[in-house]
Amino acid sequence: MLRAAHLPPGATPALVALKLSLIPTLNLTSPSIIRKFSSFPSLHAFLPKTFLPSSPYPLSLGLKRFPPMVAQPCPRGKLTGENTKASFSSGGNSGSGREILVQHLLVKEDDLKLLLELQQRISGGVDLSDLAVEYSICPSKEEGGMLGWVRKGQMVPEFEEAAFNAPLNKVVRCKTKFGWHLLQVISEREESLLQDIQPEELQAKMQDPNFFEEVQLIDVREPEEVAQASLPGFQVLPLQQFGNWGPEITTKFDPEKDTYLMCHHGMRSLQVAKWLQTQGFKRVFNVSGGIHAYATKADPSIPTY
Repeated sequence: MLRAAHLPPGATPALVALKLSLIPTLNLTSPSIIRKFSSFPSLHAFLPKTFLPSSPYPLSLGLKRFPPMVAQPCPRGKLTGENTKASFSSGGNSGSGREILVQHLLVKEDDLKLLLELQQRISGGVDLSDLAVEYSICPSKEEGGMLGWVRKGQMVPEFEEAAFNAPLNKVVRCKTKFGWHLLQVISEREESLLQDIQPEELQAKMQDPNFFEEVQLIDVREPEEVAQASLPGFQVLPLQQFGNWGPEITTKFDPEKDTYLMCHHGMRSLQVAKWLQTQGFKRVFNVSGGIHAYATKADPSIPTY
């Protein structure tokens, strides 16, 4: 799920522990863009960001997190559609090839008594998300403990093992170096695909007229860049205007269709490609090297700048 906000320094390490590779923070520098972002609801949806070893948490510009536009969690207290009480378990299925939607709460290591009390309250019908807001020490408490869609390799091992072996809607207790967790897997889906496509391969595909009907092509460069060089069929969604088109992405584009992203050198488009994964897009392709590489390797008639 897509969230990029200033994280409280005191609480950040817990979030870092759970999500070792969040969605890359979109590189927006305009104050007006920041103001647009902060006007949106702060619902959980992590923007992918790979942490640098020297940095305990990702750089942030105070951007609010957009809600996941697809596969949203069920309303609080109605996770199963039948039974409002969560149950407890330690068994489940492996996580190979799938992503899970997780919520949790975190308490300090020496607060095991509190954790057991909270676990008992959940067994009595209290929703985990409500208790997360009141008791959790993780920054995700602001969103009821929602961590968003995650895949293997994004969380610390202890949390990952517990989460990917937890049956749907079963509350599981686990311990990490940051304390005790109660976690709940709300939903699961097949893991999405994200890969680079070489300019020469894209050019070959574009020779087939049917290609433009079967896929979605997105150019995230700014209008002045597109005016200098462009490719047919690409819809322009300037990254600096993300606050305008981001919340409507799944209404304007089909997450089930193959989606191709392009920018100048392939970096901005990669950021958006990773974000699209969190929004439920199943197959996302990033043009390696961007339009510059396309011009130099595939079609010299395209201007470079």
